Amino acid sequence: MCERYLPVDPGTGIWRYSRAPGPEDPEQGWKLHISATVLSATAVFTKTAPFLTRRGIMFKAPRALEELGRINSGMHHRFSQIGKFITVYPRNTAEAVVLAKSLDRLTRGLPAPGVPYDCRFGKNSCVHYRYGGFGSLQKTEKKRRVAAIRMPNGKLVADRREPGAAVPSWLTDPFAKQATIRKPKVKTPLATIRAYAALSQRGKGGVYRALDLSRAPARLCVLKEGRRHGETDYFGRDGYWRVQREHRVLRSLRKAGIPTPKIRQAFEVDDHYYLVTEYIEGENLQDYIKRSRRSLTVSEAVRYARELTNLVSEIHAAGWVWRDCKPLNVIVCNDGSLRPVDFEGACEITVFDPTGWGTPGYVPPVPRGLETSLVTEDLYALGASLYHLFTRRRPSRKRFPRLQPDALPGLPPEVVRITNALLDPEPSARPGALTVLKTLHACQARLEKTLPLAA
Repeated sequence: MCERYLPVDPGTGIWRYSRAPGPEDPEQGWKLHISATVLSATAVFTKTAPFLTRRGIMFKAPRALEELGRINSGMHHRFSQIGKFITVYPRNTAEAVVLAKSLDRLTRGLPAPGVPYDCRFGKNSCVHYRYGGFGSLQKTEKKRRVAAIRMPNGKLVADRREPGAAVPSWLTDPFAKQATIRKPKVKTPLATIRAYAALSQRGKGGVYRALDLSRAPARLCVLKEGRRHGETDYFGRDGYWRVQREHRVLRSLRKAGIPTPKIRQAFEVDDHYYLVTEYIEGENLQDYIKRSRRSLTVSEAVRYARELTNLVSEIHAAGWVWRDCKPLNVIVCNDGSLRPVDFEGACEITVFDPTGWGTPGYVPPVPRGLETSLVTEDLYALGASLYHLFTRRRPSRKRFPRLQPDALPGLPPEVVRITNALLDPEPSARPGALTVLKTLHACQARLEKTLPLAA
């Protein structure tokens, strides 16, 4: 279909085009974005590409479904690109309005994520719109060339992708309905759970530091958002599904006595699933390692290694695999204890999850044809986390790292051996968390004094 409807391939980047720009194409105007998930993209393209081609409309789309998955994640391209499967370049405002209505009708009912900072043509519509440049206009801003649009007086201003920028102040929204029936506002829990800082933002949803205003005094909390159709994978799992599943995982782990964040409440608003948990005072272990790199003693390092291993052992004993064990997901509390967070990718230990998960460097670079399991991947992530703790360096993404015996004077050789065993390329050679815990516990007991780790 790309060859038929997107014949123009610049050879660079991820986009293919329906045709080359012509003299009738403006330098700016109302752009339409047709959104889709990796599962609905083929249907969306089949319904819209022939329609646009017959009318000679210029449009672009990524060259492969894999690229759409990267776009919708919000991690490989700008966050503002999420959902932008097909970009349509109408030749004038009247044509943009007609096209939007037709494209909305053609794609009605197909699942699609929202496009950040665009206006949605209608409730649950695949079609979004914004006013912007068509690619040729640029201006210099802070010594960088940025996309631009021209104001009515001819002045160039930055073509911004941010809240409230979809409809410039000098224009009237031509897509707005003339008679809008205002629905009464419904009070939701978001009226009292007020997010004030984004900890992370991507296609599947956001994580926010928030205030719970439903009580006095207000208390800090963490608000996790799972977006419907956000970052949908090939098994139909979206952000909504993942946060809802994390809610279930946290309930199970808390019941087993594992110090995961306490659940404050969970609710649904506008097809998004929200999970509110306690805010844990402290700093993540990754930042702690970086800050304490010259003062962290061997005894302290082994103690943290033992505590982290104990958490993994307890998680496995409770019937779960973490799938994202890493220092960034461990909070060092003010009393020095460790608490694990982020169980969005966790799954039951007896059920194989076909969806890839984890962070590069903490997921084993599995050689082709080598059998593995989620438990052995968890054990590798534990070993990579211990490697990070002892060396203060993130593990390699491309090869199996090795903890060198002479690199850390004072570190017991048993600790070096057990860490390298966890990082073994052969999954079946990795020791269980309980075995690692016993080794670290014995080493910790023998350490009679603290020795500084090598810089």
